[in-house]
Amino acid sequence: MGTSRLTILFDDPFWIGLYEREDGTEYSVCRIVFGAEPRDQEVYAYLLEHWRTLRFSPPRPGTEHLPPPKSPKRRQREARRMTQAAGIGTKAQQALKLQQEQGKQARLARTRQQREAEEARKFQLRQARRKEKHRGH
Repeated sequence: MGTSRLTILFDDPFWIGLYEREDGTEYSVCRIVFGAEPRDQEVYAYLLEHWRTLRFSPPRPGTEHLPPPKSPKRRQREARRMTQAAGIGTKAQQALKLQQEQGKQARLARTRQQREAEEARKFQLRQARRKEKHRGH
């Protein structure tokens, strides 16, 4: 059974990602330099796009690393924390949230366009008034 983990950290002056993978008795790691602090979407898109070109370290042989068994209550608390942090909801809730976000983006674009049109109209009006002043006394 293989496990993998991506850790994003600040290694002055850049943000880097350490992608570790363990497969049975082998362990290898890849270092990814991001530069500026990456957003979650950027990290996900980067991994999808560059997965085949990631250069992992040569696998290090070793014994299979099994974490010590945890009590059921501790595992339950950790699972609850992870689900609360991720904001997992039902499919309907996720669809409604997506619809709300799309409406918000459309509304922002519409108001931006209206504001730019109003600014252009005011600019044209100012230019026309300037010309009137220069035409005659």
